[in-house]
Amino acid sequence: MLKGILFTLISLAVAIPAAAQKPEPPITATMLKEALKRPPRGKKAESLASRIRALYGNADMNGSLVPIHEDKGMFDIAFAIEAIGTIDVPKLVMETKSPEITLNRLGETSMYVAVTTQPEGFGARFHFEIGDKKLPSRQIEVYRTHPDSVEQAGVPKGTITKLPVWNSTVFDGTHRDWWIYVPAQYKADTPACLMVFQDGGGYVGYTAKVFDNLIAKGDMPVTIGVFINPGNFADGRSNRSFEYDTLSNQYVRLLVEEMLPEVEKTYRLRRDANSRAIAGISSGGICAFTAAWERPTEFSKVLSWVGSFTGIAARLDAQGRLVRPGGNNYPVLIRKTPKKSIRVFLQDGENDLDNEHGSWPLANHEMARSFAHEGYDYKFVMGNGFHSAEHGRALLPDSLRWLWRDYKP
Repeated sequence: MLKGILFTLISLAVAIPAAAQKPEPPITATMLKEALKRPPRGKKAESLASRIRALYGNADMNGSLVPIHEDKGMFDIAFAIEAIGTIDVPKLVMETKSPEITLNRLGETSMYVAVTTQPEGFGARFHFEIGDKKLPSRQIEVYRTHPDSVEQAGVPKGTITKLPVWNSTVFDGTHRDWWIYVPAQYKADTPACLMVFQDGGGYVGYTAKVFDNLIAKGDMPVTIGVFINPGNFADGRSNRSFEYDTLSNQYVRLLVEEMLPEVEKTYRLRRDANSRAIAGISSGGICAFTAAWERPTEFSKVLSWVGSFTGIAARLDAQGRLVRPGGNNYPVLIRKTPKKSIRVFLQDGENDLDNEHGSWPLANHEMARSFAHEGYDYKFVMGNGFHSAEHGRALLPDSLRWLWRDYKP
């Protein structure tokens, strides 16, 4: 029986099911680090192992995430694996460039643990091995929660409304969910700025808190957020890649011809491009850029997390000739097309994807170099993370400040 657990950053409190609660407080990485200064034996070791198990009850512990403590930019990260019914000593194998970490047995228990202290931005892929058994690979990224990403006392809260399912004409036969965020400061007699998010269902909850805080501080204008999911067909097939990865004006037409006019039946929106931003992650990131690239008179601000500026959409005919370009063409197009009035914030991680479509880190580096060569207003933040939203979420308040800096309608 093999079980493994990973402790990583979320917050200081842990929610534990009532059935799994123990008399002793739940263990954290920092508590474990302190306990290991004098290796526990006997009942102390058994108690410590029990407190680790208590976090998960009877659930499989392999790769689970629990909160850790942060202190002055350094984070305690604990790894633990339980090996029952084997004499083999478990190993923790770091697959990416990371410090070597050795597991230690808790007394005579079947629990093996290690604690390492790393700076913010630490990212690594790892797996556990016991004898000839290899557990699935896991990854970890460590970032602090930005103060402007949490609800703050006294800050007016906007409203989030799920809108009726939208049936598209531009992408005929598709339907999609969407939501709208309206800040508390919105007034019907004053048009608001606009920011559109692709894969909107994954953004809307935490982004609304950031909007609340930044609008209240005056760090961004009164902005209505529109959060749109990719389309699906009646049989359940997703149209996401076609909508997001294709280099065409179809998606921005969906916005400006169909969905935003529907929003404007209820809310007043500013029409100038400087008052409009668009954002997305992965294929949603390249989609956001494509919308601005195709219609810079509609959107002038782009936020891209781990953007897929790769060959996902590229198609070859039977003779191997390119019949449909992919996002990997953008670095050349940016250099060979007259400069457009677009401001871009790019985020990616050195451990992002590298597959048959291309290298995400390389693609984002190339986008940044092309922006620099052509004198675009851009910012590129490269971390150590993977193809995830973790780094982007940590950066969201500051990236929005940067995008909306010096805003004038």
